[in-house]
Amino acid sequence: MKMKYKKKSIPPLGLIERFSNERIFLIIISTIFILSAVFYNQPQIAMWIGFMTAAYATVSNDSIQSLGTFIESNKARKWYWLWLFVGTIFLAVVTFSFIYFDGDVTYQRLLDSEGNSKYPHPENFSFFMLMAPLVLLILTRLKMPVSTTFLMLSVFSSSSDGIISMVTKSVSGYLIAFVVSALIWFYGYNYIRKKFKSRSIAPGWNVAQWAVSGLLWGVWVMQDGANIAVFLPRRLDLTQFIIFALVIFLGLGLLFKLRGDKIQQVVSEKVRISDVRAATLIDLSYALILIYKLFISTVPMSTTWVFLGLIGGREIAINLARIKKGKKHKKKAMRMIGKDFLYATIGLVISLLLAAAVNEGIKRDIGIFLGF
Repeated sequence: MKMKYKKKSIPPLGLIERFSNERIFLIIISTIFILSAVFYNQPQIAMWIGFMTAAYATVSNDSIQSLGTFIESNKARKWYWLWLFVGTIFLAVVTFSFIYFDGDVTYQRLLDSEGNSKYPHPENFSFFMLMAPLVLLILTRLKMPVSTTFLMLSVFSSSSDGIISMVTKSVSGYLIAFVVSALIWFYGYNYIRKKFKSRSIAPGWNVAQWAVSGLLWGVWVMQDGANIAVFLPRRLDLTQFIIFALVIFLGLGLLFKLRGDKIQQVVSEKVRISDVRAATLIDLSYALILIYKLFISTVPMSTTWVFLGLIGGREIAINLARIKKGKKHKKKAMRMIGKDFLYATIGLVISLLLAAAVNEGIKRDIGIFLGF
């Protein structure tokens, strides 16, 4: 008589692999959380914990906008050449700000010429301040392109005025980028498509892309460097500056080694973004808009929202201008745009909740706005 054995159910291999792949990340997150809980009331330690977390979280999340197309269109190149190129520009940009603005590495995003700031460096850190970069790190791992500006600076804002000015400038940046990108790619689609049809790419395009990418990265550091430096004193001494620059420089190396990590998929899924010619046009448009916004005022702005507007306008324009009819591609484009915008909105809501937890005045203003 044959014995019947009941087969044991085996968990899906994908689930096991996923947990194994995320194990190191979960350990890192847990360690940061514990250190934040233990040392948040010790300012000299807390500011470095916050800075270290913010440095990698901010650069890795914003890599999709400032470096995403550069990484995507240079997959065949060694990662360390890309790192040295971008890292050298970073060091040059922050060193100039450190010297010219007397210790301020943010190009006066956090400190005006009279020494005043809407985002003062706290004498004592709140636990929720240290949670902001940790939340950003988690959202980045989930491939959510959220605004690092809102998440990092909102918890340091002295009043709701600082947040309102950030949101206003960021929304206007999104709309400008969306309209400009839509016009360029809708009216220029047939010409661009014809010129870019050839698979052979002239060497000049590679030179142009590296030059434009360098310009974009430099301008991004001027705009968003404040999101990392916000945990440090508004004016750094030489030792603090060296640590600041070195940590971010090495973090960039890790980012390029990982080829943008998981959030790079936000760029990879877009239409023909790996083409060096398309990448150059996108980056040039983006850089020019950031330069315009940079010199309009020193109010911090979400460059993520500008980037999402730029990519969103391009996706809509391409799908409207295509010769082939059909709703399939248009629906796909709308889903991608909607998803990116939803993630950005989630980031804004989380940043407001964190800011309300830190600052009673902001909590009161939000309550009044919502009618509570």
